[in-house]
Amino acid sequence: MMGSELSEDRSEIVFFDLETTVPTRPGQGFAILEFGAILVCSRKLEELRSYSTLVRPANPSLISSKSVRCNGITAEAVNSAPTFADIADTVYEILHGRIWAGHNILRFDCVRIREAFAEIARPPPEPKGIIDSLALLTQKFGRRAGDMKMASLATYFGLGKQTHRSLDDVRMNLEVLKYCATVLFLESSLPDAFPEKSWVSPNATTRSRTNGKSLLEGLGINIDAPSSSSKFENFSPGDHGNEGNHPLFSQLTIVASKTSPPDSFDMGSLSNEMRTNYLQQDVAMEEKPMTVSSEMPSAVTVPEGWSGNEEFLEPEKVSVSSIRACFVPISHGGRRMILFYEDVILQLCCHHLRVRFELSTKFVDNAGRPRLSFVVDATPSLCGVLEACDDIVQKLFVESGSNSDWRPVLNRKPGFFNYPTVRLHIPTSVNGDVAKYETEIYHKDPCGTIQKLMFSKFDAAELVTWFRPGTFLDAYISLHPYDFQQSAGIRLVAKKLVIHKE
Repeated sequence: MMGSELSEDRSEIVFFDLETTVPTRPGQGFAILEFGAILVCSRKLEELRSYSTLVRPANPSLISSKSVRCNGITAEAVNSAPTFADIADTVYEILHGRIWAGHNILRFDCVRIREAFAEIARPPPEPKGIIDSLALLTQKFGRRAGDMKMASLATYFGLGKQTHRSLDDVRMNLEVLKYCATVLFLESSLPDAFPEKSWVSPNATTRSRTNGKSLLEGLGINIDAPSSSSKFENFSPGDHGNEGNHPLFSQLTIVASKTSPPDSFDMGSLSNEMRTNYLQQDVAMEEKPMTVSSEMPSAVTVPEGWSGNEEFLEPEKVSVSSIRACFVPISHGGRRMILFYEDVILQLCCHHLRVRFELSTKFVDNAGRPRLSFVVDATPSLCGVLEACDDIVQKLFVESGSNSDWRPVLNRKPGFFNYPTVRLHIPTSVNGDVAKYETEIYHKDPCGTIQKLMFSKFDAAELVTWFRPGTFLDAYISLHPYDFQQSAGIRLVAKKLVIHKE
Protein backbone atom coordinates (compact mmCIF):
# COMPACT_ATOMS: atom_id res chain seq x y z
CA MET A 1 0.00 0.00 0.00
CA MET A 2 1.18 3.51 -0.78
CA GLY A 3 1.49 5.88 2.14
CA SER A 4 3.19 9.12 2.95
CA GLU A 5 6.68 7.60 2.41
CA LEU A 6 6.62 7.42 -1.36
CA SER A 7 9.57 7.16 -3.66
CA GLU A 8 10.86 10.40 -5.06
CA ASP A 9 11.06 8.72 -8.47
CA ARG A 10 8.53 10.66 -10.52
CA SER A 11 9.05 8.60 -13.67
CA GLU A 12 6.29 6.24 -12.57
CA ILE A 13 2.86 6.50 -14.15
CA VAL A 14 -0.07 6.78 -11.79
CA PHE A 15 -3.28 5.22 -13.05
CA PHE A 16 -6.16 6.49 -10.94
CA ASP A 17 -9.93 6.48 -10.83
CA LEU A 18 -12.62 8.22 -8.81
CA GLU A 19 -16.07 7.12 -7.79
CA THR A 20 -18.41 10.03 -7.14
CA THR A 21 -21.99 10.89 -6.38
CA VAL A 22 -24.31 11.33 -9.35
CA PRO A 23 -25.95 14.78 -9.59
CA THR A 24 -29.74 14.62 -9.54
CA ARG A 25 -30.48 18.22 -10.49
CA PRO A 26 -28.92 20.94 -12.67
CA GLY A 27 -26.09 22.82 -10.99
CA GLN A 28 -25.46 20.13 -8.39
CA GLY A 29 -21.84 19.14 -8.14
CA PHE A 30 -20.02 15.85 -7.71
CA ALA A 31 -18.69 14.57 -4.38
CA ILE A 32 -15.80 12.11 -4.34
CA LEU A 33 -16.73 8.80 -2.67
CA GLU A 34 -13.64 6.75 -3.47
CA PHE A 35 -10.09 7.32 -4.69
CA GLY A 36 -7.96 4.51 -6.07
CA ALA A 37 -4.50 4.64 -7.66
CA ILE A 38 -1.81 2.29 -8.89
CA LEU A 39 1.80 3.27 -9.58
CA VAL A 40 3.21 1.38 -12.55
CA CYS A 41 6.56 1.16 -14.25
CA SER A 42 6.53 3.40 -17.29
CA ARG A 43 8.35 0.77 -19.35
CA LYS A 44 6.53 -2.46 -18.54
CA LEU A 45 3.18 -1.28 -17.11
CA GLU A 46 4.08 -3.43 -14.12
CA GLU A 47 2.18 -2.65 -10.91
CA LEU A 48 4.50 -1.31 -8.20
CA ARG A 49 2.23 0.01 -5.47
CA SER A 50 -1.43 0.77 -4.91
CA TYR A 51 -3.64 2.88 -2.70
CA SER A 52 -7.40 3.15 -2.29
CA THR A 53 -9.82 4.57 0.22
CA LEU A 54 -13.46 5.46 0.57
CA VAL A 55 -14.13 9.16 1.13
CA ARG A 56 -16.84 10.70 3.31
CA PRO A 57 -18.43 13.69 1.53
CA ALA A 58 -19.17 16.87 3.43
CA ASN A 59 -22.84 16.44 2.54
CA PRO A 60 -23.84 12.74 2.79
CA SER A 61 -27.32 13.56 1.41
CA LEU A 62 -25.69 13.82 -2.03
CA ILE A 63 -25.49 10.00 -2.04
CA SER A 64 -28.81 9.42 -3.78
CA SER A 65 -30.33 6.11 -4.85
CA LYS A 66 -29.15 6.90 -8.38
CA SER A 67 -25.61 7.27 -7.07
CA VAL A 68 -25.81 3.95 -5.19
CA ARG A 69 -27.08 2.18 -8.32
CA CYS A 70 -24.04 3.49 -10.20
CA ASN A 71 -21.24 2.30 -7.90
CA GLY A 72 -22.85 0.58 -4.90
CA ILE A 73 -21.34 3.00 -2.38
CA THR A 74 -23.92 3.86 0.29
CA ALA A 75 -23.97 6.59 2.91
CA GLU A 76 -23.45 3.93 5.58
CA ALA A 77 -20.36 2.63 3.79
CA VAL A 78 -18.59 5.99 3.98
CA ASN A 79 -19.88 6.97 7.41
CA SER A 80 -16.56 6.23 9.10
CA ALA A 81 -14.36 6.97 6.07
CA PRO A 82 -11.91 9.91 6.04
CA THR A 83 -12.88 13.18 4.39
CA PHE A 84 -11.03 14.39 1.32
CA ALA A 85 -9.20 16.90 3.52
CA ASP A 86 -7.93 13.94 5.58
CA ILE A 87 -6.42 12.19 2.54
CA ALA A 88 -5.38 15.31 0.60
CA ASP A 89 -1.70 14.99 1.56
CA THR A 90 -1.57 11.39 0.36
CA VAL A 91 -3.46 12.13 -2.87
CA TYR A 92 -1.17 15.09 -3.57
CA GLU A 93 1.93 12.99 -2.95
CA ILE A 94 0.68 10.22 -5.25
CA LEU A 95 -0.30 12.49 -8.14
CA HIS A 96 1.95 15.54 -8.12
CA GLY A 97 4.73 15.56 -10.71
CA ARG A 98 3.86 12.18 -12.18
CA ILE A 99 2.22 11.19 -15.44
CA TRP A 100 -1.50 10.76 -14.84
CA ALA A 101 -3.36 7.99 -16.65
CA GLY A 102 -6.90 6.69 -16.70
CA HIS A 103 -10.01 6.20 -18.79
CA ASN A 104 -11.85 9.44 -19.64
CA ILE A 105 -9.87 11.33 -17.01
CA LEU A 106 -9.43 14.52 -19.03
CA ARG A 107 -13.11 15.33 -18.88
CA PHE A 108 -13.98 13.89 -15.50
CA ASP A 109 -11.40 12.70 -12.97
CA CYS A 110 -8.86 15.51 -13.50
CA VAL A 111 -11.60 18.10 -13.10
CA ARG A 112 -12.95 16.47 -9.92
CA ILE A 113 -9.47 16.39 -8.36
CA ARG A 114 -9.00 20.10 -8.99
CA GLU A 115 -12.43 20.87 -7.58
CA ALA A 116 -11.79 18.80 -4.46
CA PHE A 117 -8.55 20.65 -3.70
CA ALA A 118 -10.22 24.01 -4.41
CA GLU A 119 -12.95 23.17 -1.88
CA ILE A 120 -10.34 22.79 0.88
CA ALA A 121 -8.46 25.89 -0.32
CA ARG A 122 -5.33 24.03 -1.34
CA PRO A 123 -3.40 24.11 -4.62
CA PRO A 124 -4.04 20.97 -6.64
CA PRO A 125 -1.38 18.51 -7.73
CA GLU A 126 -0.03 19.07 -11.23
CA PRO A 127 0.74 16.26 -13.68
CA LYS A 128 3.93 15.83 -15.67
CA GLY A 129 1.67 14.66 -18.48
CA ILE A 130 -1.78 13.15 -18.99
CA ILE A 131 -2.72 9.94 -20.79
CA ASP A 132 -6.43 9.49 -21.38
CA SER A 133 -6.85 5.89 -22.47
CA LEU A 134 -10.28 6.68 -23.92
CA ALA A 135 -8.64 9.03 -26.43
CA LEU A 136 -5.58 6.82 -26.91
CA LEU A 137 -7.46 3.58 -27.53
CA THR A 138 -10.11 5.18 -29.70
CA GLN A 139 -7.33 6.61 -31.89
CA LYS A 140 -5.13 3.52 -32.00
CA PHE A 141 -7.63 0.69 -31.67
CA GLY A 142 -10.64 2.20 -33.39
CA ARG A 143 -14.20 1.74 -32.20
CA ARG A 144 -14.01 -2.04 -32.23
CA ALA A 145 -15.64 -2.18 -28.82
CA GLY A 146 -18.49 0.11 -29.79
CA ASP A 147 -18.66 3.16 -27.51
CA MET A 148 -15.18 2.38 -26.06
CA LYS A 149 -16.37 2.70 -22.47
CA MET A 150 -14.43 0.59 -19.99
CA ALA A 151 -17.31 -1.83 -19.55
CA SER A 152 -17.55 -2.32 -23.32
CA LEU A 153 -13.80 -2.88 -23.66
CA ALA A 154 -13.83 -5.37 -20.80
CA THR A 155 -16.69 -7.29 -22.42
CA TYR A 156 -14.92 -7.20 -25.78
CA PHE A 157 -11.82 -8.86 -24.30
CA GLY A 158 -13.73 -11.17 -21.93
CA LEU A 159 -12.29 -9.54 -18.80
CA GLY A 160 -15.49 -9.73 -16.80
CA LYS A 161 -17.92 -7.12 -15.56
CA GLN A 162 -16.83 -3.65 -14.55
CA THR A 163 -17.43 -3.15 -10.82
CA HIS A 164 -17.32 0.67 -10.84
CA ARG A 165 -15.01 0.61 -7.84
CA SER A 166 -11.84 2.64 -8.14
CA LEU A 167 -9.05 0.10 -7.68
CA ASP A 168 -10.86 -2.62 -9.67
CA ASP A 169 -11.45 -0.20 -12.54
CA VAL A 170 -7.81 0.91 -12.56
CA ARG A 171 -6.61 -2.70 -12.80
CA MET A 172 -9.14 -3.36 -15.55
CA ASN A 173 -7.85 -0.28 -17.37
CA LEU A 174 -4.31 -1.70 -17.27
CA GLU A 175 -5.47 -5.09 -18.55
CA VAL A 176 -7.40 -3.49 -21.40
CA LEU A 177 -4.30 -1.54 -22.46
CA LYS A 178 -2.22 -4.71 -22.50
CA TYR A 179 -4.81 -6.60 -24.53
CA CYS A 180 -5.09 -3.77 -27.06
CA ALA A 181 -1.30 -3.63 -27.35
CA THR A 182 -1.18 -7.37 -28.03
CA VAL A 183 -3.79 -7.16 -30.79
CA LEU A 184 -1.99 -4.25 -32.45
CA PHE A 185 1.29 -6.15 -32.21
CA LEU A 186 -0.19 -9.19 -33.95
CA GLU A 187 -1.83 -7.10 -36.65
CA SER A 188 1.33 -5.22 -37.48
CA SER A 189 3.59 -8.28 -37.30
CA LEU A 190 1.38 -10.50 -39.49
CA PRO A 191 -0.74 -8.12 -41.55
CA ASP A 192 -1.72 -10.80 -44.07
CA ALA A 193 -2.83 -13.28 -41.44
CA PHE A 194 -4.45 -10.69 -39.20
CA PRO A 195 -5.93 -7.91 -41.33
CA GLU A 196 -7.17 -5.08 -39.18
CA LYS A 197 -10.87 -5.68 -39.75
CA SER A 198 -10.66 -9.37 -38.91
CA TRP A 199 -10.50 -8.40 -35.23
CA VAL A 200 -13.63 -6.29 -35.34
CA SER A 201 -16.61 -7.52 -33.36
CA PRO A 202 -19.69 -8.02 -35.58
CA ASN A 203 -21.63 -5.83 -33.14
CA ALA A 204 -19.15 -2.94 -33.20
CA THR A 205 -18.79 -0.10 -35.67
CA THR A 206 -15.37 0.94 -36.93
CA ARG A 207 -14.23 4.31 -38.16
CA SER A 208 -14.30 5.16 -41.83
CA ARG A 209 -11.84 7.82 -42.88
CA THR A 210 -12.07 7.66 -46.64
CA ASN A 211 -15.69 8.62 -47.12
CA GLY A 212 -15.60 11.56 -44.74
CA LYS A 213 -12.33 12.91 -46.06
CA SER A 214 -13.29 12.65 -49.72
CA LEU A 215 -16.57 14.37 -48.97
CA LEU A 216 -14.85 17.34 -47.35
CA GLU A 217 -12.20 17.50 -50.05
CA GLY A 218 -15.03 17.60 -52.56
CA LEU A 219 -16.38 20.62 -50.72
CA GLY A 220 -13.00 22.32 -50.80
CA ILE A 221 -12.38 21.81 -47.08
CA ASN A 222 -8.83 20.85 -46.17
CA ILE A 223 -8.70 18.48 -43.20
CA ASP A 224 -5.34 17.26 -41.92
CA ALA A 225 -5.95 13.64 -41.04
CA PRO A 226 -2.68 11.74 -41.28
CA SER A 227 -2.89 8.00 -41.17
CA SER A 228 -1.45 6.61 -37.95
CA SER A 229 0.34 3.34 -38.64
CA SER A 230 0.11 0.66 -35.99
CA LYS A 231 3.25 -1.06 -37.26
CA PHE A 232 6.16 -1.30 -34.82
CA GLU A 233 9.05 -3.06 -36.45
CA ASN A 234 11.58 -2.81 -33.60
CA PHE A 235 9.49 -4.49 -30.89
CA SER A 236 10.27 -8.08 -29.98
CA PRO A 237 8.72 -10.12 -27.15
CA GLY A 238 12.19 -11.19 -26.13
CA ASP A 239 13.71 -7.73 -26.24
CA HIS A 240 13.05 -6.55 -22.70
CA GLY A 241 14.61 -3.14 -23.10
CA ASN A 242 12.58 -1.92 -26.04
CA GLU A 243 9.04 -1.74 -24.75
CA GLY A 244 9.08 1.91 -25.70
CA ASN A 245 9.04 0.97 -29.38
CA HIS A 246 5.54 -0.43 -29.03
CA PRO A 247 3.07 2.23 -30.26
CA LEU A 248 0.97 2.06 -27.11
CA PHE A 249 3.97 1.99 -24.76
CA SER A 250 5.58 4.82 -26.69
CA GLN A 251 2.59 7.03 -25.96
CA LEU A 252 3.14 6.43 -22.24
CA THR A 253 6.58 8.03 -22.44
CA ILE A 254 6.22 10.67 -25.13
CA VAL A 255 3.90 12.77 -22.97
CA ALA A 256 6.47 13.17 -20.23
CA SER A 257 9.48 13.92 -22.39
CA LYS A 258 10.01 17.25 -24.08
CA THR A 259 12.95 15.85 -26.02
CA SER A 260 11.32 12.69 -27.36
CA PRO A 261 11.80 12.16 -31.09
CA PRO A 262 8.86 12.90 -33.38
CA ASP A 263 6.26 10.15 -33.60
CA SER A 264 3.43 9.59 -36.06
CA PHE A 265 1.06 9.99 -33.13
CA ASP A 266 1.73 12.75 -30.64
CA MET A 267 -0.09 12.03 -27.38
CA GLY A 268 0.61 15.52 -26.07
CA SER A 269 -1.13 17.10 -29.02
CA LEU A 270 -4.04 14.70 -28.75
CA SER A 271 -4.36 15.42 -25.05
CA ASN A 272 -4.44 19.14 -25.76
CA GLU A 273 -7.01 18.64 -28.49
CA MET A 274 -9.20 16.44 -26.30
CA ARG A 275 -8.83 18.83 -23.38
CA THR A 276 -9.83 21.77 -25.56
CA ASN A 277 -12.83 19.96 -27.01
CA TYR A 278 -14.06 18.78 -23.64
CA LEU A 279 -13.51 22.02 -21.81
CA GLN A 280 -15.24 24.06 -24.48
CA GLN A 281 -18.20 21.75 -24.95
CA ASP A 282 -19.03 20.20 -21.60
CA VAL A 283 -21.25 22.44 -19.45
CA ALA A 284 -22.00 20.03 -16.61
CA MET A 285 -19.62 21.68 -14.17
CA GLU A 286 -19.76 23.06 -10.62
CA GLU A 287 -21.15 26.48 -9.84
CA LYS A 288 -18.49 28.97 -8.78
CA PRO A 289 -18.94 32.68 -8.05
CA MET A 290 -17.73 35.25 -10.55
CA THR A 291 -16.40 38.69 -9.77
CA VAL A 292 -18.65 41.53 -10.88
CA SER A 293 -17.28 44.50 -12.77
CA SER A 294 -19.11 47.69 -13.64
CA GLU A 295 -16.87 48.41 -16.61
CA MET A 296 -18.58 48.47 -20.00
CA PRO A 297 -16.96 47.67 -23.33
CA SER A 298 -16.19 50.24 -25.93
CA ALA A 299 -17.67 49.98 -29.43
CA VAL A 300 -16.49 50.54 -32.97
CA THR A 301 -18.71 51.27 -35.94
CA VAL A 302 -19.04 48.45 -38.47
CA PRO A 303 -18.30 49.45 -42.06
CA GLU A 304 -21.27 50.09 -44.32
CA GLY A 305 -22.41 47.06 -46.26
CA TRP A 306 -21.79 44.58 -43.44
CA SER A 307 -24.49 41.92 -43.39
CA GLY A 308 -23.07 39.25 -41.09
CA ASN A 309 -25.06 36.47 -42.73
CA GLU A 310 -22.45 34.94 -45.02
CA GLU A 311 -22.71 31.14 -45.03
CA PHE A 312 -25.62 31.16 -42.58
CA LEU A 313 -29.11 29.98 -43.54
CA GLU A 314 -32.38 31.29 -42.18
CA PRO A 315 -34.42 28.41 -40.66
CA GLU A 316 -37.44 29.38 -42.81
CA LYS A 317 -35.41 28.61 -45.93
CA VAL A 318 -34.11 25.23 -44.79
CA SER A 319 -35.73 22.09 -46.17
CA VAL A 320 -35.24 19.40 -43.52
CA SER A 321 -35.08 16.71 -46.22
CA SER A 322 -31.76 18.21 -47.37
CA ILE A 323 -30.10 17.97 -43.95
CA ARG A 324 -27.63 15.13 -43.45
CA ALA A 325 -24.80 14.25 -41.10
CA CYS A 326 -21.59 12.26 -41.39
CA PHE A 327 -18.40 11.57 -39.49
CA VAL A 328 -15.31 13.29 -40.85
CA PRO A 329 -11.66 12.70 -39.87
CA ILE A 330 -9.80 15.23 -37.76
CA SER A 331 -6.14 15.41 -36.81
CA HIS A 332 -4.49 12.49 -34.99
CA GLY A 333 -6.92 9.96 -36.44
CA GLY A 334 -9.99 11.09 -34.52
CA ARG A 335 -13.32 11.94 -36.05
CA ARG A 336 -16.12 14.41 -35.56
CA MET A 337 -19.70 14.51 -36.74
CA ILE A 338 -20.71 17.43 -38.95
CA LEU A 339 -24.17 18.49 -40.12
CA PHE A 340 -24.54 19.44 -43.78
CA TYR A 341 -27.24 21.19 -45.75
CA GLU A 342 -26.96 20.06 -49.36
CA ASP A 343 -23.24 20.68 -50.07
CA VAL A 344 -22.36 23.14 -47.27
CA ILE A 345 -21.89 22.85 -43.52
CA LEU A 346 -25.18 23.74 -41.83
CA GLN A 347 -25.13 27.05 -39.95
CA LEU A 348 -28.20 29.06 -39.02
CA CYS A 349 -29.04 32.75 -38.96
CA CYS A 350 -31.93 33.42 -36.56
CA HIS A 351 -33.42 36.90 -36.41
CA HIS A 352 -35.16 38.62 -33.52
CA LEU A 353 -34.72 35.92 -30.89
CA ARG A 354 -35.92 36.88 -27.43
CA VAL A 355 -33.64 36.24 -24.45
CA ARG A 356 -35.51 34.12 -21.89
CA PHE A 357 -32.79 33.67 -19.27
CA GLU A 358 -29.82 35.99 -18.85
CA LEU A 359 -26.17 35.10 -19.35
CA SER A 360 -25.03 32.27 -17.10
CA THR A 361 -21.53 32.40 -15.64
CA LYS A 362 -21.95 29.72 -12.98
CA PHE A 363 -20.13 26.95 -14.86
CA VAL A 364 -16.37 27.17 -15.12
CA ASP A 365 -13.57 25.19 -16.73
CA ASN A 366 -10.73 23.75 -14.66
CA ALA A 367 -8.74 26.95 -15.19
CA GLY A 368 -11.49 28.92 -13.46
CA ARG A 369 -12.75 30.68 -16.60
CA PRO A 370 -16.54 30.86 -17.03
CA ARG A 371 -18.37 28.84 -19.64
CA LEU A 372 -20.79 31.41 -20.95
CA SER A 373 -24.28 30.59 -22.18
CA PHE A 374 -27.78 32.04 -22.25
CA VAL A 375 -31.27 30.84 -23.15
CA VAL A 376 -33.53 32.21 -25.89
CA ASP A 377 -37.04 31.41 -27.09
CA ALA A 378 -37.03 29.20 -30.17
CA THR A 379 -39.17 30.22 -33.14
CA PRO A 380 -41.36 27.55 -34.82
CA SER A 381 -39.12 27.41 -37.89
CA LEU A 382 -36.01 27.03 -35.74
CA CYS A 383 -37.73 24.25 -33.76
CA GLY A 384 -38.47 22.36 -36.96
CA VAL A 385 -34.85 22.48 -38.13
CA LEU A 386 -33.37 21.58 -34.76
CA GLU A 387 -35.76 18.67 -34.18
CA ALA A 388 -34.81 17.29 -37.60
CA CYS A 389 -31.11 17.68 -36.74
CA ASP A 390 -31.69 15.93 -33.41
CA ASP A 391 -33.26 12.93 -35.15
CA ILE A 392 -30.50 12.69 -37.76
CA VAL A 393 -27.59 13.05 -35.33
CA GLN A 394 -29.05 10.73 -32.69
CA LYS A 395 -29.66 8.00 -35.28
CA LEU A 396 -26.10 8.24 -36.60
CA PHE A 397 -24.63 8.13 -33.10
CA VAL A 398 -26.65 5.01 -32.28
CA GLU A 399 -25.57 3.37 -35.54
CA SER A 400 -21.94 4.11 -34.66
CA GLY A 401 -22.28 2.16 -31.41
CA SER A 402 -22.96 4.98 -28.93
CA ASN A 403 -25.32 4.36 -26.02
CA SER A 404 -24.85 7.75 -24.35
CA ASP A 405 -27.88 9.47 -22.88
CA TRP A 406 -29.37 11.77 -25.50
CA ARG A 407 -30.00 15.42 -24.58
CA PRO A 408 -32.44 17.12 -26.97
CA VAL A 409 -31.28 20.50 -28.21
CA LEU A 410 -34.77 21.91 -27.63
CA ASN A 411 -35.93 22.36 -24.06
CA ARG A 412 -39.67 21.82 -23.70
CA LYS A 413 -40.41 22.06 -19.99
CA PRO A 414 -43.60 20.50 -18.58
CA GLY A 415 -46.34 23.11 -18.56
CA PHE A 416 -44.44 25.20 -21.13
CA PHE A 417 -44.39 22.73 -24.02
CA ASN A 418 -45.52 25.39 -26.48
CA TYR A 419 -42.74 27.73 -25.37
CA PRO A 420 -39.55 25.86 -26.27
CA THR A 421 -36.13 27.33 -25.59
CA VAL A 422 -32.57 26.66 -26.68
CA ARG A 423 -29.27 27.42 -25.01
CA LEU A 424 -26.65 29.38 -26.97
CA HIS A 425 -23.00 29.12 -25.98
CA ILE A 426 -20.34 31.83 -26.20
CA PRO A 427 -17.01 29.99 -26.54
CA THR A 428 -13.68 31.37 -25.36
CA SER A 429 -10.13 30.78 -26.50
CA VAL A 430 -6.77 31.30 -24.85
CA ASN A 431 -3.59 32.61 -26.44
CA GLY A 432 -0.82 32.29 -23.91
CA ASP A 433 -2.24 33.83 -20.75
CA VAL A 434 -4.78 35.96 -22.61
CA ALA A 435 -8.39 34.73 -22.83
CA LYS A 436 -10.92 36.21 -25.24
CA TYR A 437 -14.46 35.66 -26.48
CA GLU A 438 -14.66 33.73 -29.73
CA THR A 439 -18.12 35.11 -30.52
CA GLU A 440 -18.30 38.42 -32.40
CA ILE A 441 -20.79 40.61 -30.55
CA TYR A 442 -22.47 43.66 -32.12
CA HIS A 443 -24.91 46.32 -30.99
CA LYS A 444 -27.69 47.59 -33.26
CA ASP A 445 -29.35 50.86 -32.24
CA PRO A 446 -32.95 51.88 -33.14
CA CYS A 447 -31.65 53.78 -36.19
CA GLY A 448 -30.13 50.59 -37.60
CA THR A 449 -26.49 51.51 -36.96
CA ILE A 450 -24.41 48.47 -36.09
CA GLN A 451 -21.36 48.69 -33.86
CA LYS A 452 -19.00 45.93 -32.84
CA LEU A 453 -18.46 45.69 -29.09
CA MET A 454 -14.79 45.68 -28.11
CA PHE A 455 -13.91 44.23 -24.72
CA SER A 456 -10.75 45.45 -23.04
CA LYS A 457 -10.38 42.35 -20.90
CA PHE A 458 -11.91 38.95 -20.28
CA ASP A 459 -14.54 39.63 -17.64
CA ALA A 460 -17.87 37.88 -18.08
CA ALA A 461 -19.59 40.46 -15.89
CA GLU A 462 -19.14 42.94 -18.75
CA LEU A 463 -21.56 40.90 -20.84
CA VAL A 464 -24.33 40.45 -18.31
CA THR A 465 -26.10 43.75 -18.96
CA TRP A 466 -26.27 42.98 -22.68
CA PHE A 467 -28.23 39.77 -22.22
CA ARG A 468 -31.11 40.76 -19.97
CA PRO A 469 -34.38 38.77 -20.26
CA GLY A 470 -36.59 40.36 -22.91
CA THR A 471 -33.67 41.57 -25.02
CA PHE A 472 -33.92 40.75 -28.73
CA LEU A 473 -30.98 39.71 -30.85
CA ASP A 474 -29.93 38.11 -34.11
CA ALA A 475 -27.88 34.95 -33.67
CA TYR A 476 -25.54 33.31 -36.19
CA ILE A 477 -25.20 29.76 -34.96
CA SER A 478 -23.02 26.75 -35.71
CA LEU A 479 -24.25 23.30 -34.70
CA HIS A 480 -21.76 21.03 -32.92
CA PRO A 481 -22.82 17.40 -32.38
CA TYR A 482 -21.03 15.86 -29.38
CA ASP A 483 -20.79 12.51 -27.64
CA PHE A 484 -19.03 12.54 -24.27
CA GLN A 485 -19.51 8.76 -23.70
CA GLN A 486 -22.09 9.59 -21.03
CA SER A 487 -24.21 12.21 -22.76
CA ALA A 488 -24.70 13.19 -26.38
CA GLY A 489 -26.54 15.92 -28.25
CA ILE A 490 -26.08 19.05 -30.32
CA ARG A 491 -24.47 22.17 -28.90
CA LEU A 492 -25.43 25.52 -30.40
CA VAL A 493 -22.44 27.85 -30.58
CA ALA A 494 -22.95 31.54 -31.26
CA LYS A 495 -20.51 32.72 -33.93
CA LYS A 496 -22.02 36.23 -34.13
CA LEU A 497 -24.60 38.04 -32.06
CA VAL A 498 -26.31 41.31 -32.95
CA ILE A 499 -28.04 42.76 -29.89
CA HIS A 500 -30.99 45.07 -30.51
CA LYS A 501 -31.29 48.09 -28.25
CA GLU A 502 -34.84 49.32 -28.80
